[in-house]
Amino acid sequence: MSHVAEEKQKLLNRLKRLRGQIDALERAVDGDVECARVLQQATACRGALEGFIAEVIEDHIREHMIEPDLPVSDPKVQAAEELVAIIRAYLR
Repeated sequence: MSHVAEEKQKLLNRLKRLRGQIDALERAVDGDVECARVLQQATACRGALEGFIAEVIEDHIREHMIEPDLPVSDPKVQAAEELVAIIRAYLR
């Protein structure tokens, strides 16, 4: 997954933020925080993980489905960008 290596720092930063959210969720459960706040934190964690997944999928599509020298107007590039938009919308 060479494309992951190219985006490594960005992905690691996302994972660090996600770890912080998970830690906050654990503290909330351990601290007997009201269930609505726990659910809110849990959905934030899910959103962060889905954002991470979307980023990896997007990088994968752009790395393996689009030739780097194709112009933006090429139908393959447009189809790949449409797929990226669909995946992002689905994961929201």
